[in-house]
Amino acid sequence: MERTDTRAKLTQAGLNLIQQALSIYDKDLRLAVCNRRFQEMFELPEELVTPGAAFEDTIRYLVNRGEYGPVENEEDAIRTRVEQARAFQPHYMERTRANGRTISVEGSPLQQGGWVTVYTDITEIKAQEALLRTRSEELSDQLLTHAERLAQANRALGATNAALTEAKRELTEMEARTRLVTEMMPAHIAHVGPDLVYTYSNRRLSAVMPGSLSDIVGRPVPEALGAETFAKIEPGLGRALSGEPNVFEFTHDASGRRIRLALTPDRGTDGRVQGVYILSMDVTEETQARAALSQSAKRELAAQLTSGLAHDFANLLTIILGLQGRLERIEHLPADASDLARATLAAARRGGTLLDRIAAISGPREIHPAATDLAALLDELRIMAGPSLPEGIGLDILVAATMGPVLLDAGSLQDSLLNLVLNARDAIGAGAGRITLTVRPVRDTWIEISVADTGPGFSAAALEHGLDPFFTTKGGEGSGLGLSMVYDHTKLMGGSVKLANRPEGGAKVTLRLPLRPVGPAPAAPLLVLLVEDTEEIRTDIREMLTAMGHNVIEAASVAEAEELADLPGVDLILSDISLPGDRNGVDFIQGLAARDHPARRLLMTSLPPGDALRARAGAVPILTKPFTAAELAAELATREAA
Repeated sequence: MERTDTRAKLTQAGLNLIQQALSIYDKDLRLAVCNRRFQEMFELPEELVTPGAAFEDTIRYLVNRGEYGPVENEEDAIRTRVEQARAFQPHYMERTRANGRTISVEGSPLQQGGWVTVYTDITEIKAQEALLRTRSEELSDQLLTHAERLAQANRALGATNAALTEAKRELTEMEARTRLVTEMMPAHIAHVGPDLVYTYSNRRLSAVMPGSLSDIVGRPVPEALGAETFAKIEPGLGRALSGEPNVFEFTHDASGRRIRLALTPDRGTDGRVQGVYILSMDVTEETQARAALSQSAKRELAAQLTSGLAHDFANLLTIILGLQGRLERIEHLPADASDLARATLAAARRGGTLLDRIAAISGPREIHPAATDLAALLDELRIMAGPSLPEGIGLDILVAATMGPVLLDAGSLQDSLLNLVLNARDAIGAGAGRITLTVRPVRDTWIEISVADTGPGFSAAALEHGLDPFFTTKGGEGSGLGLSMVYDHTKLMGGSVKLANRPEGGAKVTLRLPLRPVGPAPAAPLLVLLVEDTEEIRTDIREMLTAMGHNVIEAASVAEAEELADLPGVDLILSDISLPGDRNGVDFIQGLAARDHPARRLLMTSLPPGDALRARAGAVPILTKPFTAAELAAELATREAA
């Protein structure tokens, strides 16, 4: 505050040193500041030179004193001068005051509203001009008049230049602010002329479309974006140049990203299109989520079939998984036996996906994203597919780059890939051939997995309808659900499926799934209350948890669980939904929530999605049986991060 007062005093002192009178009024015609010469020149009282004084009051004071000479109606004269001031137009005038002195009045509007006026006593200058006029016989009246006009024009020109300088400064500041805002936008903003040459661009193009040029002003669009991308947006640019705004999406091939492009015609004052404004945004994640949501909506069939059978079958598979998991963990197990154990585990997990297919027919299907080691998943796939391939057909699995754990539904993906490998085997037929499975990341956006074979390739009908349910080229031997299931699983995970024939012969199916790397699982051990009535399942899940470093206490019913739930230090309660007695796992968990039990809560069940009892769980997370240790660990890590 003290610094502000000091600056104000310095400003006022500087103004007082100016020989001319000066006043600045704001947009409301209130005095903002004036110098001492202004008060002295017009002999104004103190209240009219105090900031906030009304311009109208000052004019009234001057009119009453005869400053403007005799007037017929004082109020009309005051109103006229106030209205002239409100026009905020640059002006220059000279007038003789009531005391005989002549002054020049020079006013300039301010960019933010209001105006500044400078009053100069030119009495002596006028006297010299009169003396010069009378004494100089050689100086013609016309020359003197021109000189006077020139001087007046110069003064007006000076006022205009000052206004232009201020306007230029304001425009420069506005441009800088606008550029700062556009650079902060998570989108590429640009302008091109009718010749499709960039006249403006922020520096976000390479962030939205990796691999594009950064410095593009002055370059044509095809050079900046590349020929392939330009070919996709050229029709939209043509429509915009013809005056039609348009918005569309396309895939940027170099990065695999989905881009939304908004093109707006730039019209001049005459209405003619003189260019196009361009807004480009990366909507890849939105597209992935939209695809998954759309696929889920298509599959809401509401009926519930075979829920009891699915429950019992899932429990049997969970027991098989537990027993085989223990067998696999036995030390010094022969290599052949270890491979068989792994193959059995993989087959049991496929049995779990079979339950998902039953649920897929009768109701909405859930996906179970979990931290997945792709290398291990592909090793299991090789073991599972090997016995099904004839001697003359080889399987090559190529991974282009080493990737850490990624978040995806391993069961669905393995089932899809096995389906594609077996389809490729059937396409090759009895002769020799090869199946090549390739995995590669597409920048930081997608995992691309392709399965190619050396068979005859897809027919035209298969390329068009291969992803439709019940379409088959195998006659009575095929159900026509294989590729449609692959499509279904992939779309639910936010991905896409593409069918094509290779130039060298054979078919190729390409899956693209969102690339979502997974960080390390939390290391802190938990005290887990495990509630499960089937002893074999309880044993298997306990071993999963202890292998992760957690401590486990067990209960077989709601009554036992309630006695243990209040033990100090319980961090997580993992309960089955279907429990013996009058109360089930949902009742138990809801009771804990009602009394604000501090432990995290997680349910597990063999009931299919859409089951009424399962739906009662609400927002409580549910693990679907059978599940693997990796899926359980991923669920615990997700809850820990939350």
